[in-house]
Amino acid sequence: MADDQVVRCPWATNEQLIHYHDTEWGVPLHDDRQLFELLILEGAQAGLSWNTILQKREAFRKAFDHFDATIIAKYDIRKIQQLLNNAGIIRNRLKINSAIKNAQAYLDVQKEFASFDQYIWQFVGQKPLKNRWKTHQDIPGNTPESDAMSKDLKRRGFSFVGTTICYAFMQATGMVNDHTIDCFRYRAVNKLR
Repeated sequence: MADDQVVRCPWATNEQLIHYHDTEWGVPLHDDRQLFELLILEGAQAGLSWNTILQKREAFRKAFDHFDATIIAKYDIRKIQQLLNNAGIIRNRLKINSAIKNAQAYLDVQKEFASFDQYIWQFVGQKPLKNRWKTHQDIPGNTPESDAMSKDLKRRGFSFVGTTICYAFMQATGMVNDHTIDCFRYRAVNKLR
């Protein structure tokens, strides 16, 4: 089957989004550092497109010490100013401060639960939720699970973790399979744990 005949979720509209859709989106993720990265990037996306974030992802990784929360948690005024001057990332003071605050809260969660993975996956009973959406329009912007995740993250000191951001995070990390049933990735992702 030719690539142009492959049915994908309709948001995969350019080469970068197609690659992300075909290789990452919806794949169950259990690596703490990668989970933290996506939580920060989903927060950075607020008000923007995911395509914009993907274009800046490598610059984010470099600027934010490859999302090493131990380092980010100690960022000072000088580092914040350096980030605000970095044209490769989203230069928003609230989002940069949020990343620092979230790194500190993330480290606390790791101590309490032994891993961020153990904590965050509890919101879906430690296994992916397998949805069966026929169209992209059927997919909700939030769910009771993302509501609960958002509420608990905020209680623990995280920011830029509203329920819509949490649901996008759940989709990205494979906590839910929101590939539409006609998408070629739907069945493949459903087989993953």
